[in-house]
Amino acid sequence: MPYRVLALTLVLVGASSAYAADAVTDALHEAYAPYRVALFRTNGKSQSEAQQALTQAQSAWRSVAERFGTKPPAPYDRDTEFAGRLTQVSALYDRAAAAVRDGKLAEAHEELESVRELLADLRRRNGVVVFSDHMNAYHAEMERLLIDAPKVLSGADATLLLMSQVGALDYLVRQLRLQAPPALQRNAEFDALLKDVEASVQAVRAALLRQDPGAVRDALGKVKPPYSKLFVKFG
Repeated sequence: MPYRVLALTLVLVGASSAYAADAVTDALHEAYAPYRVALFRTNGKSQSEAQQALTQAQSAWRSVAERFGTKPPAPYDRDTEFAGRLTQVSALYDRAAAAVRDGKLAEAHEELESVRELLADLRRRNGVVVFSDHMNAYHAEMERLLIDAPKVLSGADATLLLMSQVGALDYLVRQLRLQAPPALQRNAEFDALLKDVEASVQAVRAALLRQDPGAVRDALGKVKPPYSKLFVKFG
């Protein structure tokens, strides 16, 4: 494994140790660190780096499935779909691995995106909320804005239509700061990365208020990168 991939994984695992919940949620969070690296690498160009990151993520996930697949502790112990959900996630990892072996990184990335959705649903069904859920909420609204904006920018009501979505995004980015665990709130790197995300939202808002379509497009193009940096390290 290249040093930079290993180093990134170890840093993420170290960061995740600052959290404490029930045994299953803690294990899921530990496995989420190499998962984020794999998600990031499959969104890139290097097949070898994607393969190495995905191998690490699969190994971490396999440990979770082996520990808790047949008899999870509370609060997941009454979830009759728990084992099936873990099996579904394992299948997604297998399909992603096959896609990476075939050089289809975009396809692997899509499979891994579904892992995030399944785990979020698993926690939600069992009344568990973690910081990653707030990151996911921001991500979903961000993607909606980036998809919708090009369709309405040329229209007469573009500013009004998009400002409502930017308002939602602004609320969600404030939740990232408010809901961050104390360990993250004290983390200087987290603070710096989150400030970049906050600034990207405010830049879109300012461009909309100026009613400058060109500036809006430019600002929208700068929304995703700071979120991606925050996600891969702390999401």
